[in-house]
Amino acid sequence: MPEPDLKEQVRRYWNQQSCDTQAAAASKFTLEYFEEIETFRYRDQPFIHAFAQFSRYRGKKVLEVGFGAGTDFIQWLRAGAAATGIDLTQEALDNVSRRIQQYHLPAPEKICVADAENLPFGENSFDLGYSFGVLHHSPDTAKAVAQLVRVIRPGGELKIMLYNRHSVYAVNQWIKHAALKGRPWKSLAWVLWRHMESPGTKAFTPKEIFAMLSRLPLEDIRVHTEPTSGDYLSASAFPPLNWCNRLALRLAGYRHDWAWMDFVDRDARSGAMPAPRKTPAKLPPRHTGNALGFYHCISAKKSG
Repeated sequence: MPEPDLKEQVRRYWNQQSCDTQAAAASKFTLEYFEEIETFRYRDQPFIHAFAQFSRYRGKKVLEVGFGAGTDFIQWLRAGAAATGIDLTQEALDNVSRRIQQYHLPAPEKICVADAENLPFGENSFDLGYSFGVLHHSPDTAKAVAQLVRVIRPGGELKIMLYNRHSVYAVNQWIKHAALKGRPWKSLAWVLWRHMESPGTKAFTPKEIFAMLSRLPLEDIRVHTEPTSGDYLSASAFPPLNWCNRLALRLAGYRHDWAWMDFVDRDARSGAMPAPRKTPAKLPPRHTGNALGFYHCISAKKSG
């Protein structure tokens, strides 16, 4: 069970500084400050745009849970989405409010301080529920995910990112905080809980994610695992270990999201129009990408 005051510890941690703001050298809340944060985020995590697909949600109702410094959140506004956002901290709310002002962006539907485990919205309220790198910090991640699914309308989409426990980055954290400290019996989960950002941080295997999501009214569940700068640069002070890390990432390979049911048949001889293949009633969960990456980018649709 989560510690009784764990959520307050998480709030205090992120209330000191929203994620990625450490990359900014300019004065807080200036245009230069926000530009530096955005440049860093999408250079460090260039796959976010492909995952979020911001421009596809023009005119649609989007909820972002845990907007932090607001870098992804303002993309929804720029794309013309009817965006709503919540965060656990006042620091994040101040960042996103000032950011919207600096860029003269359209007003969001609503932004407020709220708890991911108790979302203040009715059922079936949004076309997309989005949360990137946040819900693994919530003491009850499964409850937070269930809450996000609850407020998505049937046929709507879920897009979240959760950390991968069996990643190069996590293993290197274990080497640093367990093996080299004379306690090699400690688990990866133990290390991440105590030494990865806010207290209580969790990371998940694909099997655990599929088990958690299978209990919810979701279909077409996909987990795409992305290597990050953390995986590639882990233990950078010790080059031989870096070489091993990079070799492991190469050997893990990259699994593409290509499945026969996504394609169509074409009668090349007659030039007939393509006929859709018969798709199974329920697609099996899919895991693609590089299995040793630190970021699980997870998507699903809410059952109708």
